[in-house]
Amino acid sequence: MSTGEKLLQALLIIAIFFAVIAIILAATSRLHSRVGEIIQSAAFVLPASLLIGVGLLYPAINSIYLSFKDRYSNHFVGFDNYKTIFTDADLLRVLANTAVWVVVTPIVATAIGLVYAVLVDHARFEKTAKALIFLPMAISLVGASLIWKFVYDDRIGILNATTDALGLGRHHWLINSPWNTFWLIIILIWVQAGFAMTVLSASIKAIPNDIVEAARLDGVGGWRMFRYITVPSIRPTIIVVLTTITITTLKAFDIVRQTTGGNYKTSVLSYEYYRQSFQSANWGLGSALAVLIFVLVLPVVIYNIRQMRQLEAR
Repeated sequence: MSTGEKLLQALLIIAIFFAVIAIILAATSRLHSRVGEIIQSAAFVLPASLLIGVGLLYPAINSIYLSFKDRYSNHFVGFDNYKTIFTDADLLRVLANTAVWVVVTPIVATAIGLVYAVLVDHARFEKTAKALIFLPMAISLVGASLIWKFVYDDRIGILNATTDALGLGRHHWLINSPWNTFWLIIILIWVQAGFAMTVLSASIKAIPNDIVEAARLDGVGGWRMFRYITVPSIRPTIIVVLTTITITTLKAFDIVRQTTGGNYKTSVLSYEYYRQSFQSANWGLGSALAVLIFVLVLPVVIYNIRQMRQLEAR
């Protein structure tokens, strides 16, 4: 398909969208009663609900269904796929890698963002400093992975050039396990630290001046101000940032795909799902991995929503 055909197709889709909206508005514009308002609301909500059902609910239900079937989705095998996940040596390594990602990335990224936000708060160069750490957020995970892949490159990588100049020799950063997992985690920390800094900085600036001034009058400053005033005041925001980065970490497919391709014992759940489903055509095991990711993400999402509601209520 040529570029012109793609552009024409995009314009056609946009035209259809506006035509549907116009039809809904024309059909419901004269409905002024209570029942009419309900009909008008339903006219807008139902198409969106239908798309959510087709795009989200049906795939989720179908994945759960396929997770109980064999490799080719021909026969039911019960919980065999889930048993494989927790007994197969390679998949246990995948679970261990995922656990390391989930523990290290949110904590380190949030800590860096918090410390950075506190250090540059009210500084003369605050805007420039924040812009520098936020810049990686403007890069997709694929782009960030490609950048760091060159950094870690055995021959032309800047990291090996630095260690070689310091007399520490050259190293295969992305090959040697288990340290290669931590080198990949650095990529996501580099991207997410800017997000953590931005959100936490806004929360720090929202701390009432009365509290800060009262603490200073009592002789509180430096580390004690950070520990007893800043952190307790922004605790709900810290939790929201931690949970949000945790959800992102559980979906860290792009980084593994672009750097190691899941080789050298670096695979994680999201990449293993892709490998089993689309490379090995093992739809049963792939679906079970997808369901496991959903089960791990769901409680974090629920907790995150509760924390955000508490923030809005304050």
